[in-house]
Formats: sequence, structure tokens, C-alpha cells
Amino acid sequence: MAIWVFAEQIDGAPSAGSLEIISKAASMGAVSVFYIGSGSSEAFAALGAHGATTVHHLDTGDVLPSAPASAALASILHDTDTSLVLFGMGNTDRDVAGRLAARLGQPVVANALDVTLEGSVTSEINGGSLALTTRVTTDGPAIIVTRPKAFAAVDSGGATPEIVNVSMPDSGRSGNATITERHVEASDGPDLEAAPVVISGGRGLGSAEGFAMMDELAGLLSGAVGGTRAVVDAGWVPYSYQVGQTGKTVKPSVYIACGISGAMQHVVGMKGSQTIIAINKDPDAPIFGIADLGVVGDVHKVVPQLIEALKAR
Repeated sequence: MAIWVFAEQIDGAPSAGSLEIISKAASMGAVSVFYIGSGSSEAFAALGAHGATTVHHLDTGDVLPSAPASAALASILHDTDTSLVLFGMGNTDRDVAGRLAARLGQPVVANALDVTLEGSVTSEINGGSLALTTRVTTDGPAIIVTRPKAFAAVDSGGATPEIVNVSMPDSGRSGNATITERHVEASDGPDLEAAPVVISGGRGLGSAEGFAMMDELAGLLSGAVGGTRAVVDAGWVPYSYQVGQTGKTVKPSVYIACGISGAMQHVVGMKGSQTIIAINKDPDAPIFGIADLGVVGDVHKVVPQLIEALKAR
């Protein structure tokens, strides 16, 4: 039975999340990719290198992609024996997954951390404190939305896949929406989700001004700056900084949590980090329960000393 992966083009290349999912899917069988974007030989080669054997390519141009993408994919799946359709957590991924489920009359299983060819899905509930296994038993493909960083993107050196061009379908009035402007939020330094080192700040920093030393420390370590939902809600940093269940999932080599208590909502987004260092003046803070190294102390005293030590090296 076929495995399909939805992939969106971001900045001229397949999204990082889609390459992770394709790698996982390739470990279970032959993978067909439904790819939206302008496409290129480099993009298709990257899909093949990670395990795609066939790519169905739809270029929606300036049309908002979700409606035509779901209509076209539903039409293709009607004519195939498909066991799984896998999506990432991107905005377009989730929009298409929901629309596809409505068209096919299938349920959607979200927040998957693992999946089997038989439609068994592993996820977490209660803020990551409990593991859950869900089995899709309906006829038709299992539609599954996976969490970021659940799988590793592996370049297996696969060949360039067969490319099948898909025509724009008639998706009714929902297909009339067009993109009139694109805005990319400016950011300095490494991408938060790809950075090898992440320096995150919480309410223990006291104010937005406390993030100045986060920025300085991140610069010295060639890292990215993150934050908790509390500091985002307080307006200290933009939403793009948020690490956690409703923010970004990161798995850096080193994660330094500064003034972060360790609420489960935040821990879900960073507990996969290789080494976790926590700095908090409360010795009973839950963050110490998952930290590899804990420093009990005031971040306003500890972090400046760390900065000075790094500058002196």
C-alpha cells in the first residue's frame, strides 16, 4: 500500500519538516510526495535524496494553496490504494489535512511522534506526561499530522524521483482566495528550530530588558534565542521566539533555560535537546527534573558571569 507525504515549498526548497517525514515514510515503504510550490530540479532532487520515489507537483501560483491542494490530492487518492497520508505541523499542512479529511470522510490524528504502516500512532497527552497509542481502523487512508523533530531528516542518497505535474483543480469558491502580499519577519542569527544552541528566557528575567543578555550570550555561542509562552504573552519577545506545545519544537545540542520554571507546556517543546542546562533561583523548580546540569542562582548574576567567562576565552 502507498504512503503519501504532503510537502510545501519554503524559500525555494522543501520544508525541513517535510524532509523529516519523507525520511520516516521511506523506512516503511515506497513514498509518493504531493508537493506544492513553483518546484525546481534542486527541490525535486532533495525530495528524492530523502526517499521520495514519485512527486506529484502542483504549482498554485498566487492562489491560496489549501483549497486546490486538498481537492487535487483527494482526487489522486481516490484512484490509489493508500495506507497513510502524512503531514507536518505547518499552517498549510494542517489546513490541507483538515480539508482532505472532510473530502475523504476520514478522521485526522494529530501530534504524532511515531507512526506505523498499519496506522498505529504514538502521541503524548496531558502536556507530554502520558504516552498514547491511537489506531486508525476506518477504511481508506489514515491522515496523520506529525510533530516537528519527531523524525530525523536522513539524506539516503536516493535518485531523483519521477515527476508528475498536477493540473489546478476546480475547488469552487474556496479556490478564489489569492495571496496579495507576503511578509517575512526579519530575524538575526541562526534559525531557532535549526540552531545547535538555544538560549531561552522565562519570567525569571523580570522584564523584556532581560533578553539583552540572552541575545549577548546567544551571540557568543552562535546560538538562537527562545522564550516561554509567558514572556511572549507579556510582549517581551515576539511569537516567533516561543518554544513549547503551542510554539516551536527544538532539539539543539545544548539548551540553556534561564529563569524558566519548567511548565509542561514549555518542556514539550525542548525536552528532546541533547544537553539541558537550567539556571533558576528556585531549587525546587520542575526544570531541574529534566536538566543535565542545574545552576541554582539568580540569572541576573549567573548569566553575566557566564558571558564574561566566554569573552575571556
